[in-house]
Amino acid sequence: MSTIRVIGLGTSTIDQLPLGVYKEITRIDGPVYTRTLYHPVVQSLQSEGVIFQSFDEVYEENEAFGSVYETIAERLIKEAESGDVLYTVPGHPMVAERTVQLLLEQKTNEMKVEIAGGQSFLDAMFTALEIDPIEGFQLVDGTALQQESLHLKSHILIGQVYDQMVASDVKLTLLEELPHDHPVTIVDAAGSEKENIQTVALHEIDHDFSFSNLATLYVAPVEDELLHHHFGVLREVIATLRGPNGCPWDRKQTHETLRKYLIEEAYEVIEAIEAGDDDHLADELGDLLLQVMLHSQIAEGDGFFTVDDVIRNITDKMIERHPHVFAEVNVETSEDVVTNWEAIKQQGKPKQDSVLNDRNRSLPRLLYAEEIQKKVAKVGFDWKEEASTVEKLEEEIKEFQEAVANLSKEEMEKEYGDILFTAVNIARHYKINPEIALNRTCETFVKRFQLVEQAFLEREDQLEEASLEELERVWQTIKEQVK
Repeated sequence: MSTIRVIGLGTSTIDQLPLGVYKEITRIDGPVYTRTLYHPVVQSLQSEGVIFQSFDEVYEENEAFGSVYETIAERLIKEAESGDVLYTVPGHPMVAERTVQLLLEQKTNEMKVEIAGGQSFLDAMFTALEIDPIEGFQLVDGTALQQESLHLKSHILIGQVYDQMVASDVKLTLLEELPHDHPVTIVDAAGSEKENIQTVALHEIDHDFSFSNLATLYVAPVEDELLHHHFGVLREVIATLRGPNGCPWDRKQTHETLRKYLIEEAYEVIEAIEAGDDDHLADELGDLLLQVMLHSQIAEGDGFFTVDDVIRNITDKMIERHPHVFAEVNVETSEDVVTNWEAIKQQGKPKQDSVLNDRNRSLPRLLYAEEIQKKVAKVGFDWKEEASTVEKLEEEIKEFQEAVANLSKEEMEKEYGDILFTAVNIARHYKINPEIALNRTCETFVKRFQLVEQAFLEREDQLEEASLEELERVWQTIKEQVK
């Protein structure tokens, strides 16, 4: 059995190196492997005759840090096939040292990995910055910084900022969250005689600074005022509005009283989409999200569910119903996706006496008609060709005309309902949403008629006194102008 023994060299000078570690390194017969020569302890030990074999050339051979660490681990494991290996790293082996994690993942009965020595740079950082980690802190890798992983209400230390290029990438990520002039502290060689601390504006962190493998960036906890784009802050705001000292209007709302607002906000989202106004769409989607948050907060207050349950349910559902993305199921077309979706939906559900048992009666009637038609179509009760639905509409119009001729109010209402139901069927076959189509027509009519009103106002004529022929003429003129 061979052993890879990993020793941490601490954060600064050889004076901080434990005596036992110093003796172990200096009396070894053969080279000591080290991730990098660019560390003050390595340089001091070299002057005492210790021979180091570094992996600095691996950094030059690879473009990505992930590949660098994998290559180093592979070479160390290869060396261990011939006997024990001593490997040194900056700081503590278990803090921000990916090569050690890769070695630990590969250890077997034939190869052990031992960890020894090393003072973490974190102690020196906390002292240099005069911060207490119990308040909450996060250590992240500057070479793989992810915006969504940042905990901006905690102390954030960003390590592995080796050069201007990494600093620039870090800057761009932070600018997605913070103002360009937000203060960021650059700490170099913390705890050593060369310790240097500078606080600069975020947009300047990749300017005129000599970065090294001893450099770390620090971002202090951020106030809520700068985090209004974070979901957690929105949740706190809604909880406050519904809390004991919150807004009287928000506190008295129930699931039932909010129903009309949910529908209104959904239609306003559609209106923004129709207008092609992205800023307005973002605003309206926020109003729609507010309804979700209010319903979730009401349920949380009543002890039924929270917004976490809402998110968990939809996340689980999306993963479960997309096995072609998250599992090994293959699909060829979007129709295959829908087929799989419906099959998965039915799994675990009790068999229904009727395919229409679980219809949504609260839908607007156009969408309600569409849902009914979709459900019966799944069992084969459907027109096979789109043209047949148009022929059916012509038939229903004739029946409506007969009812009008008979002056039967009840029959007229029934036949008119059949016309609408068949019109929805046409829309479904041509993959048109009837509610959106009707809404678009209504909005188009409103815009055109307002232009008619404006035309009469500019002519100083009374709209009410115009003949139907004159109104139709102006209407057709405007219709051509705004096509």
